[in-house]
Amino acid sequence: MLCQRRERQVSSITVDLQPEQFARLQSIADRLGVSVERLARSSLEDLLAGPDDKFEQAAEYVLKKNEELYRRLA
Repeated sequence: MLCQRRERQVSSITVDLQPEQFARLQSIADRLGVSVERLARSSLEDLLAGPDDKFEQAAEYVLKKNEELYRRLA
C-alpha cells in the first residue's frame, strides 16, 4: 500500500485592530479558553463556509416578496 503525504500550504495575514477591538477579541478568546489566533481562524472559517441558513431564508423571502417587482422591472 502506497501512502502519500500531503503537505498543506498555509497562508498568513496580518490584521490591524484598534486597541479596543483587540481587547474585546482577547476577552472573548479568554472566555472560550482559546488563543486569539484560534478564535480569529475559527471565525474566518465560519465566514468562508458560506451563508448560514437564516441568511438564505431571509434572502429567499425578500426575493419571493419582490418577485413581481423584479418581473416588472425586467
